[in-house]
Amino acid sequence: MSTAIREALTALDAVTGIVYLLDRDGRWLRAALIGGSPPVVFTMPERIAVDAPYASSTAWRTGTVTVIGEPEIRADDPGLARLVPFPYSVASTPLESGDHRFGALTLVRLPTHHGALDTTKRRRLRTIGDRLADGLAAYAEHGPLPEPPLHPTVFPIEPVRQPAHPEPIGGWGLPEIPGSYGTTLMYHLHKLSEALNRAGDLHAVADAARARIMEPYRARSLVITGFGDGRLWVTAHHGTSVGALRSIHGASADGPSPYADALRSRDLLLFPDRAQLLSAHPDAPDDGCRAWAYLPLRAGDVPVGVCVLGFAEERRFAPEEQATAMMMASLLARALERVGLDERKHALAESVQKWLLPRILGDLPDMVTTARYLPAASASGIGGDWYDVITLTDRKICLIVGDVEGHNVESAVLMGQLRSAMLAYAREGHGPAAVLSRTADLLAELDTELLATCCCVRVDAAQGAVEVASAGHPPPLVRRPDGGIDTPDAPVDVPLGVHSGVAYRSVESLLEPGTLLLLYTDGLTAVRDVDVMPRVRELLAADPSDPGHHLEELADRIVATLPASSERTDDVVLLLARYEGPVPGSRRRFERMEIQRHDLLGVQAARRFVRENLRAWDREELVDSLELLASEVVTNALIHADSRVDLRLREGPDHIRLEVRDSDATPPIPSPISVSGGENAQAEHGRGLLIVESLASSWGTSPSGRGKTVWLELPL
Repeated sequence: MSTAIREALTALDAVTGIVYLLDRDGRWLRAALIGGSPPVVFTMPERIAVDAPYASSTAWRTGTVTVIGEPEIRADDPGLARLVPFPYSVASTPLESGDHRFGALTLVRLPTHHGALDTTKRRRLRTIGDRLADGLAAYAEHGPLPEPPLHPTVFPIEPVRQPAHPEPIGGWGLPEIPGSYGTTLMYHLHKLSEALNRAGDLHAVADAARARIMEPYRARSLVITGFGDGRLWVTAHHGTSVGALRSIHGASADGPSPYADALRSRDLLLFPDRAQLLSAHPDAPDDGCRAWAYLPLRAGDVPVGVCVLGFAEERRFAPEEQATAMMMASLLARALERVGLDERKHALAESVQKWLLPRILGDLPDMVTTARYLPAASASGIGGDWYDVITLTDRKICLIVGDVEGHNVESAVLMGQLRSAMLAYAREGHGPAAVLSRTADLLAELDTELLATCCCVRVDAAQGAVEVASAGHPPPLVRRPDGGIDTPDAPVDVPLGVHSGVAYRSVESLLEPGTLLLLYTDGLTAVRDVDVMPRVRELLAADPSDPGHHLEELADRIVATLPASSERTDDVVLLLARYEGPVPGSRRRFERMEIQRHDLLGVQAARRFVRENLRAWDREELVDSLELLASEVVTNALIHADSRVDLRLREGPDHIRLEVRDSDATPPIPSPISVSGGENAQAEHGRGLLIVESLASSWGTSPSGRGKTVWLELPL
């Protein structure tokens, strides 16, 4: 292959040549060998889909020489020319012999310097490719060709002085081609830098380290630790046993271990065999490896952590490998520092956003609510969307959704001010139109140029009446008990912050028992290239007879229709409310209590609350089971949630429902947690939910304000 590349580069005045081979699943052409000069050798794709419009894949599919990027023979599709960066062009010939098509031989040229690839040169390229294909076919007669490597070998074309001693191999380069060893090392260093520059989070950094450090060095395992509070913490790993990770995670950075030694050092710490490791650290555990390289990760003078490569066999490290490893460690350290800073910024933004939303949603015995908030991807991580459910006197409730323009701190702060103002005005007894008018007057006094839209809905549960007002915001969707969907004929007045001089208006109508309201922000309709509203209407109309607690499942199904946050341009708020109404023959008994933060004596009060109400409702047969369930869930909420805990006991037509609400949004996990699962570090555990799962007829968890609700039901 190297001979074919050299011959083609000379004969066709090219700057770089690549041999692509088809992988075994037949979906990709992988670069096996690249010969040329920087910077072109560093920019070539390592793999190409066989159905892609590149010259290499086109030549492989069609069996003909394909040229892209030269004006004289530009492809009919002008988009193909954009695949080749100016001023280069690409020519490729298939590697085809008999019934075998192994891949493609591809050249990168400068046609402006050497002229277009005329017919004679194209024939010459085909001849060189056919000769290489015949060689591959002869090799294949003795067995299948090896799988193309994950990463190519690279060698230079310029004359390189032959070293006095053979270059070390270590899996790098071709020993018979001077310069290939160092060029391949630099190739992987460049690719690592490229991958880390694209990495936006810790997972992407870990993937880059695995693909661009662990695999090129042919290591068996990779461990990346961070450093904080005087200890080492495993942040990423691959190919390492759980037992070995336990001994590392949380270990003191001052202890006698190779990790601690590497953290304190600026130099690479190498152990070519286990004997040398045990000589320095007699207590070192056996992780299955036989050689190790400890790379100190430092951002300037600040230690960030340690990256450790473990090898299956004893291994010596050439000076060039050591130098490259240290350069890679420097790139990795700065990437870890960057993503760590980004994660801390996003955590702060999420915290600000969380505390600006309501702690717990209000509700009434005959009005069930739930909400969902989905932030879009943004640089700040902060949005201006909000929602609120405000319980008023005389069995009234106010539903609010709003959206302040922008995605920055000013938007979030203004959102918090508007939410507080509307809460106060609604509690004073003002109707939706008056609430919007007073809030607009307040916004005018805040000296901001930001606008906000808002929809305010007040429901009188005793009368079954609803009043709707809108400040430039989409009106709610209303699903009637028969499954029909419509919107209130409410006027959409100007957004808050627009000084029109016209008062806000509202419209009133009656609600039938079983009616569902969906309030939302315009992020639901601002999904890129997707119209989700028909699907939302379809989901609303699908189950008009669902009992109220299925509101959670409906909210989850609506959320599932939305693309990932990276594909959305705005935050999304959903607020669903189901009006139960005074249905004849059914009882809507409802009681609630609150336990102060960290008050473990509140568990006893919760058991008494359940017992006394069930006896008052003539449901004494459920007392023992529901007391036990309440104890488990309330105890877990008090231990894990740094907030007050709200209990709600609701009687339905065929079940008793217990709701426990707190301000910790982390969902509970009803099964034992393994320390090997990285995701489980964020999940609550030890919550006794296996008991809940065994005794309750149904249970679940859902967002509630800035926290969550754990609910469970027992059948009557």
